[in-house]
Amino acid sequence: MACVERCRCCAEGRRHGSILYSILRSAERAAAPPAGQGPMWGQATHGCPCRARRRVSLRSPQVACKAASAVLVKTLRFVQNVPCFQELPLDEQLLLVRSCWAPLLVLGLAQDRVHFETVESAEPSMLQRILTTRRLGEQPPAPCRPHHGPAAGGGGGGPYPPSAGEIQAIKGFLAKCWSLDISTKEYAYLKGTVLFNPDLPGLQCTQYIEGLQREAQQALNEHVRLIHRGDEARFAKLNVVLSLLRSINANVIAELFFRPIIGAVNMDDMLLEMLCAKL
Repeated sequence: MACVERCRCCAEGRRHGSILYSILRSAERAAAPPAGQGPMWGQATHGCPCRARRRVSLRSPQVACKAASAVLVKTLRFVQNVPCFQELPLDEQLLLVRSCWAPLLVLGLAQDRVHFETVESAEPSMLQRILTTRRLGEQPPAPCRPHHGPAAGGGGGGPYPPSAGEIQAIKGFLAKCWSLDISTKEYAYLKGTVLFNPDLPGLQCTQYIEGLQREAQQALNEHVRLIHRGDEARFAKLNVVLSLLRSINANVIAELFFRPIIGAVNMDDMLLEMLCAKL
């Protein structure tokens, strides 16, 4: 109750002078490297839909995982540098970060123009899958079960590589961002919109968080109208980018970029440790 009262007080009188508005307006962080830097990812998956379900892994996991880890650190540092986020109770902070770390990370990959290549992995036999899941205490997998989209939660995923279709969704999102040539400030406003999600179950400061998300969207709109006066559709295009983030599976991100270096460590535990540390 005290948190809700405090949030109501903080929400009053905010507009252009709000702390979130100021921190995002001045988010002139390191510029993204030039376009085309790094190897391209290869060809898209076409033809038979079975190809989209084939399992893939990173061609150069040492390079890609190191780059993704650096982006995660930068992402959490960005979050920690938003004063309005720090005003929230720790459990609210953790709830927000657990729900949005993956889309924020993918936005960071786009901003830093991180390219990665994947290769097809040998599909484990049904016997291998049953033995592996029994060792992990999980339910045995159903045979030939197709993928049905993003899984709930932001944990560490299963013990198998992601599918080609899932990776293609990530690559398609990156390509969309790069085609729009999104600026540093636009990335900051997009991250603010993703971070302050008032629709998460369990939040107490929903009105406060909703106000912060609204401010981030308003700041983005004003920036676009000022800088891109000849492109009236740009704000809508940037919101399409936000909608594409919903197809990004947090388990896939964890499996692709972090399981090779942290093994079976739970992502929630790692995020909590990083959030409480001084990055």
